[in-house]
Formats: sequence, C-alpha cells, structure tokens
Amino acid sequence: MKTWFITGGSPGGFGMTYADVALENGDNVVLTARRPHLLDNWANRHGDRALVLPLDVTDAKQVRASVHAAEERFGRIDVLVNNAGRGWYGSVEGSPDADVRRAFELNFFSVAETLRAVLPGMRARRRGWVVNMSSVAGITSTVGFGYYTAAKFAIEGLTETLRQEVAPFGINVLAVEPGAFRTRAYASFADEPVTETVDAYLPLVESVRTSMISQDGRQPGDPYRGVQAVVNAMKQDNPPRRIVLGAAGYDAVHNQLEGMLDELRAHETASRSADFPPVTNR
Repeated sequence: MKTWFITGGSPGGFGMTYADVALENGDNVVLTARRPHLLDNWANRHGDRALVLPLDVTDAKQVRASVHAAEERFGRIDVLVNNAGRGWYGSVEGSPDADVRRAFELNFFSVAETLRAVLPGMRARRRGWVVNMSSVAGITSTVGFGYYTAAKFAIEGLTETLRQEVAPFGINVLAVEPGAFRTRAYASFADEPVTETVDAYLPLVESVRTSMISQDGRQPGDPYRGVQAVVNAMKQDNPPRRIVLGAAGYDAVHNQLEGMLDELRAHETASRSADFPPVTNR
C-alpha cells in the first residue's frame, strides 16, 4: 500500500481524479487544497484512507507543515503529484507584473518547494515516485498564455534534471503533459476581467478569453482516462520519462518535435561551423 501526496485537489480537477484512482487501487491519499471544506463530502466517503489538508502551495511554511502532517499520519510519502497550477491570459508585453509573478509562484516555485519538502523522506527510503504535471504548453506554446507556457517550459527542464539527480536513490520522475481536459480549469475565465495593459493586444487577448470560455465543459480529454494512463505508465518495467495526454495534445507535440528536428537538420552546417577549427598535427 502506497501513500500519495497530491496538490491542487479542487473538485472536478486532475488532483481529485488522481486521488480517486489511487484509492481504487487500495492506496492511501493525502489531498491538499486551498479550500479544503469543498472536499468534506469526498473525504467522508473514504474514511481513514484519505486525509484532506489545507494548503496554499505558494506558502512555504504551509508546504512543510502539510508534508509533515502527511508523514505523521501515514508514515511516509511514496508518490508525490505536483498538480496545483493554473494560467492567466495576457500578452507577453502587456501582462501585469503581478500576473507574471503569481504565474511563476504557483506553477514553478511551489513545485520546487514541495519537492524539497518531500524528497528527503524518499531519499532515506531509497524509493519513490514524483509526478510533475506539466502541459502540452510546456513542449509547444499557447498564444495568450506566454508566462504559463514559460513556467511549464521551466517545469520540463527542472523535471529532466531532477530525474537524473534522484535516480541513484531509487526515485522515479515522470512529466505529464495534458492537452485540453474536461476539468474546471477554464471555468474561472468567464468571471475574470481582462487585465491586458497594452491596447494593441486587446483583440488577441479577448479572442483567447472567448475561446477558453467556449471550450469549458467541452474539452475532449477525460481526466479519469488520463490518470489511468499515467498510473499504467508508472507500473511499467521501463516507465517513460514523460507522457502526453489526449489525441490533440499528442498531435501538437508530435508536430512540434518533428518541426524542431527538421529545422535542426536544415541548419546543421551552421551549428557545426561555430566551433574552433580542429587542431591538426604537423
């Protein structure tokens, strides 16, 4: 029996879905959320195997306290799912500074803080799993979500390095890159005003907002099927380093990587010409 520690446990999202699948598999779950009272009914259904904790992942003290509480209750954390996150729309030039900073605080720095809190226990036991929820936007890009994209690109880089650093301690690391999934991720856009500061980008930003609102509840991805795909990947003898979720997401990443490889090959001569000439022995 494993113990899962999952951030971002709001109802209808990936966090709660991870929790449901873990419980179905007979594991224990610690599910964290900024508004834990919304999870009361869910927690009551699962008794002692589920622990709900209040957590704002951007508060380092709360992160440490929640990890400590989880370890006190269940003895250890076997699987960490860094799921908390969201995006704010706006142009790269015109996004308010506050939005830029909270995008990185939530989507990147909180992940680093949670990793630092959980990894010591995993290292001591010489086993564990880290699942970092990235995004298709962490491989491609999403116009109008430049800073969310940048934060997810940062998560990809962090995950790649982390995987190599913790492998000697028996810890596995997986990056998960969902496309558009039918969570409540888009639900808040209808209630939030446009905060773009550069008028030239307003038509773009308004169109992005309209698109997100129109997709809410109609996204093709099924969170339950997505999480099942992740859990199945974790059970493989040779688990993947990353997994893209959703058909459209797969196509977008495939096309992006194919295009990058074509461009790399097209400019191979220029790339190789940038070195010092080889030294010839006379």
